[in-house]
Amino acid sequence: MGGCAGSRRRFSDSEGEETVPEPRLPLLDHQGAHWKNAVGFCPRVLVSGICAAGSFVLVAFSHSVGTSLCGVVFASISSGLGEVTFLSLTAFYPRAVISWWSSGTGGAGLLGALSYLGLTQAGLSPQQTLLSMLGIPALLLASYFLLLTSPEAQDPGGEEEAESAARQPLIRTEAPESKPGSSSSLSLRERWTVFKGLLWYIVPLVVVYFAEYFINQGLFELLFFWNTSLSHAQQYRWYQMLYQAGVFASRSSLRCCRIRFTWALALLQ
Repeated sequence: MGGCAGSRRRFSDSEGEETVPEPRLPLLDHQGAHWKNAVGFCPRVLVSGICAAGSFVLVAFSHSVGTSLCGVVFASISSGLGEVTFLSLTAFYPRAVISWWSSGTGGAGLLGALSYLGLTQAGLSPQQTLLSMLGIPALLLASYFLLLTSPEAQDPGGEEEAESAARQPLIRTEAPESKPGSSSSLSLRERWTVFKGLLWYIVPLVVVYFAEYFINQGLFELLFFWNTSLSHAQQYRWYQMLYQAGVFASRSSLRCCRIRFTWALALLQ
């Protein structure tokens, strides 16, 4: 139970299958990857939880715009750091965990928007609602440090061979393979070649994230319908809930269908 072996934690799937985690972390030997990430995951999860709790407290007791913005910054740090940390942890899990991570990030947004909407509609003040959500960061830390168990020892027989066979180099060269533990670096020209090959995926992601934050922070505040029973603040909360519902549906669709033309999704948003 518990401990800081974050890189070695995993969920046991419902069928009890033991599959080789894909994708593996490249350019690191097996023990080096575990040690390096085991050192970094625990502090990152702890910082993420503390920043989440701090954001709730700052905004709840804020009496100025500056303090509220500081709370927003803490919330952004918690969200961004948490997503990157748990995404990197999927390298040690079965392949299906990535889809669960994607669905979970969408569900977190929907749960947050829906709970805030429901509690405020029930009569709680925004301050009371934010303070009631302090249990969420505590639940995050308890889940990571107490509920997640260390995986069973991997079978060394044939695993390294299968792992090396599954890896594909970024740039194919005629140079002999480097020995384990030796360091190799790409030249500036080779890095540019790799970067150009990734532009097909980077550009749609940049467009989607820009559109997402532009819609949430730049458009929703300006939308307001007169002659309705909802105030401007209430309409904004409903906008957020409906938007997060769409995000949850899209991020949960990975197991249902695969769309290879990612640029189409960027244009759609």
